[in-house]
This record gives sequence, C-alpha cells and structure tokens, in this order.
Amino acid sequence: MQMTMSQKILAAHAGRKSVSPGELVMANLDLVLGNDITAPVAINEYRKAGASCVFDCKKIALVMDHFTPNKDIKAAEQTKKVREFAAEKKIENFFDVGTMGIEHALLPERGLVVAGDLVIGADSHTCTYGALGAFSTGVGSTDMAVGMAHGKGWFKVPRAMKFNLHGSLPKWVSGKDVILHIIGKIGVDGALYKSMEFTGPGVSSLSMDDRLCICNMAIEAGAKNGIFPVDDATRKYMSEHSKKTPVEFSADPDADYDEVMDIDLSSLRSTVAFPHLPSNTRTFDDMPVVPIDQVVIGSCTNGRLSDLQVAARILKGRKVNPKVRTIIFPATQKIYLDALRQGLLEIFVEAGAAVSTPTCGPCLGGHMGILAKGERAVATTNRNFVGRMGHPESEVYLASPEVAAASAITGVITDPATL
Repeated sequence: MQMTMSQKILAAHAGRKSVSPGELVMANLDLVLGNDITAPVAINEYRKAGASCVFDCKKIALVMDHFTPNKDIKAAEQTKKVREFAAEKKIENFFDVGTMGIEHALLPERGLVVAGDLVIGADSHTCTYGALGAFSTGVGSTDMAVGMAHGKGWFKVPRAMKFNLHGSLPKWVSGKDVILHIIGKIGVDGALYKSMEFTGPGVSSLSMDDRLCICNMAIEAGAKNGIFPVDDATRKYMSEHSKKTPVEFSADPDADYDEVMDIDLSSLRSTVAFPHLPSNTRTFDDMPVVPIDQVVIGSCTNGRLSDLQVAARILKGRKVNPKVRTIIFPATQKIYLDALRQGLLEIFVEAGAAVSTPTCGPCLGGHMGILAKGERAVATTNRNFVGRMGHPESEVYLASPEVAAASAITGVITDPATL
C-alpha cells in the first residue's frame, strides 16, 4: 500500500513492508528520552517491573532541564534519583547542571537524532525532532520504562494531514507564526492522533530552527507527531551535528491524507495566541491594546541562536519598558556561549533584560519567572493554558521572539514591524 513518511518509518522499525492507519505495531526504538520530572516516575516503574538492565546505554538520554539548578528539596531528590540511575546503568547521554540544555534543543544539537530515527520521550514536545525527518513522539513514563528496558514500544499507526507550503516568510515573521497560524485554523484537536506532514516548495525557505519550532508545537494541535521531508538543509544540519547514519524516507506520491491544506508563507503575518488556548490566535489586524508585565524569550520552542539573534536586533540600543520583567533563556550551553561570543548577552543586559542558564522553568510555571494573580506575559513558549506560568488568574500570550522583544520595549503587545 502507499504510505506517508511517518508510516514508512514505523513500518521499517516494526520489520514490516507496510502498515495501515489504525494498526497496532511493536517497533524498535532508536532513542528513549526522559527529564528530571518524568524520568523518576519511569525509573520507579522500571524497578517495579523487575528490570535489571537497559537495552542500550547509548540510546537513552536523560536531561535534567525542568528544575535544575534544583529549585527546592523535592527537585533535588528527583534529580538525585535520575543521577544515581544514570551512573548505575552507565547511561552515556546524561546531562546535568553545566552540560544540560533544554532537552528538545539539546538532542538535535548533540546529534542524538537523525533522519529515519524512531524516538520516544516522556515529554509531550518530543515531536520536535520531526524537523530532522525522524518519527518522534511523546509518551507516558510507563512507556518510557518499557523502552529503557527493552528498546521497543507499541504504536497505533496514525492517519495524516498534509500541509503544502508555498512562498517564503516576510520580514519579522518566523516559524512560530507558521505553527500558530495553522493551530488557529484547525484548532487544538484539529490533528488529533494524526501525523502533521509538512511539504511543498516553501519548505526550502524555512530554516532548520523554523522547522524545529513548527514540529515542536504539533502536539498543540493534538498531533501524534510533526515531520518535514529531508532536504539539503537537513543534510547539512545533520552532517554538522551528528556521526550517526541517517536513513531518508519520503511519502509515496499517492499516499492517503485526511486533509490537505495549502499555506502561502508570504501571506502570513505576526501572530499571537491569546489566553487560554494556542488556537486563540490573532494578527495585528485585529489586536487590542494589551499591557503586559513580563516577557519570556527562550524554551524548547524558541530558545535557539537565531531566536536570540532576532531578539537582539530589536533590543539593541533600546531599553526594556520599566514595567516589564524580561527574562531570556538560551536553550543550551552551546547557544549560551555562541550568544556570549556574538555580543548578544551584552545587548540583552544593557537593554534591561535578565539572562538565565538553560531551563524549562518558566514555561511550565515551575520557577524563574512565575506570574502573580492578574499578571500578563508574552512568551515564546508553547502553551498558554490556565495557570500554565503561575497563578490561575494570570495570562500567557504566545508569540514569536520578534513580537516578544518588541513588546518588551513598549510594554504592550506590539507588532515588530512598527518599531
């Protein structure tokens, strides 16, 4: 039968010539991921099951990124449990304070994922790696425990939606605007348990950082995964970051899709998701005046070097509004160093922003940027549910680094093109 790109990857890892949507298959895993919140639960389940060894100490990644440096005693105990497990099982890809980064930025940077891989992670935004032509998806901690022990996982083969991209993005518009536009069109359940497959001539105009951002938020449309075809930009990225051998898959020309959506990238505008859903989107053609209290630039969605570079272009020579706390989180230590060497951190500090070590903290309302009752934040993160970044009566507005930086200056949600 004719298959989509995602279906072909699942078939190959299940040792099958083909698979059909809705089938349950057991497939071999190339990487199993956990963090300091989800891995402790997985370790408990692993031990309850009587497991004594891991399937491959090179194919498990444990990244301490949510509450590290540890914010309290509970976080310290959680991290200690993972640290001891990693030492006991000789896990090669264990990343702690000083070496860690936000997991979904760190793994591609370290070359742990390449095209054709099948990856599970006990974190919903594991779907990020589809930008590299991999099938990657979030799972529960119990599935992670089984994956660590046996290197296998059960999958229900997803149906698919195709997004044909045309043209190229205007100035100050980026991958974040693309995915917010799509989620605004189809809703937070518009791709429920489906593969979002991005294709078309417009793909080549998107940077790898754009693609990583877009796949990162596929889960916000309910998708099982997001995935891009492998092209020269993908190959260049993989050759610069990884020693693994990629395997390229492509969808059959007559593969079956539940829906095909054409998107003209050149027509997109800066887009903001209002509380309390990523689908509650508006452009600046329909934007009320919204005063804000905080700006967060970073996360696994938009904490990469290109995100910091565009924020610095906007903030350079300007000052952050005195009523706006602006916090910037490079997503990995390497990105931090690159930003330091390029003078970006100096620009941020001189503008009145605070620069932090890599962490997921503010994104999930964990630490280092909690909102009080009634406060509003513009964030380059991926979720804006009730209470996501703090008090249940606070508000989160999702936006690109361009919009976030512009808003930090003015104190209200601002179109970067107007500065």
